[in-house]
Amino acid sequence: MTTLSGNDTASGIPRTRFGRAYLAYAVEPWLYLSPAILLLIFVMLIPLGIGISYSVQSINLLRPFETGYVGLENFEALGEDARFWTALVNTFWWTFGSVTLQFFLGLGLALLLSRPFHGKRIVQALVFLPWAVPTFLIALTFSWLLNPVIGPLPHWGAAVGLLEEPYNILSDPGTAMWGPILANVWYGVPFFAITLLAALQSIPGELYEAAEIDGASAWQCFTKITLPFLGPMIAITIMLRAIWIANFADLIYVMTGGGPANSTQILSSYIFTTAFRRLDFGYASAIAVALLGVLLVYAVILLFVRARLVKF
Repeated sequence: MTTLSGNDTASGIPRTRFGRAYLAYAVEPWLYLSPAILLLIFVMLIPLGIGISYSVQSINLLRPFETGYVGLENFEALGEDARFWTALVNTFWWTFGSVTLQFFLGLGLALLLSRPFHGKRIVQALVFLPWAVPTFLIALTFSWLLNPVIGPLPHWGAAVGLLEEPYNILSDPGTAMWGPILANVWYGVPFFAITLLAALQSIPGELYEAAEIDGASAWQCFTKITLPFLGPMIAITIMLRAIWIANFADLIYVMTGGGPANSTQILSSYIFTTAFRRLDFGYASAIAVALLGVLLVYAVILLFVRARLVKF
């Protein structure tokens, strides 16, 4: 029977070598991950912490001598800010309208592009083209298209009965939000088309063949095979796109600037105008934290739904 004495093991290797090997084994993965971890810390976590700390301070460049810790005063002011609640409601309609139209149009395009036809590659390139266009250019283009003097869309809307007469819908508080939504739908449809097309191509063709042999209709194949396979992908794409759109103020800021009468003001554009027009960075940070909380709740609900879909 071999016994261990001193620093030697049964194999004659010092115990310290085993300790060093274990330490190297434990530390090595973190060394590989360190660039990504440092990037997350410096690009995301530190700015997030600074932004949250600003939300409990008074930081207004127009009142530089009143800077300091104010606790929850900025959040208490949100409850009495009518513009904040208007922007919150507008954010909901902006996000819901954009995501809904983008999803159904993107799903339809994905189903069409999943079928073989002549010139499919060219059509795919044309469908995905809007995703590569800068949003600033998209906003300017749709502003011109909706202008009744130089744009055709108001005249077409009047011709088909959608409008009583050609006018700029961006100047009407009751219809102004539809302009940015229309531009956002044109821009965002390719995202759903790309992701859902990739998910459609991963569905085994044998399932459809077996369903056809059993006499299943096209609608039954869609509801019993296609949708269940697409369910997890639909949940994650809707969650990501909704978060992006809720934070997407470029189109609104260029097309309407949040007007008229705050009818297109959303939380992300309100944050921008509060910080860089009113120069109130503390209150803007409080609005940003409120938006973060709303999106976190939304993301948790969607992830729960996705987990149930995957389990189902």
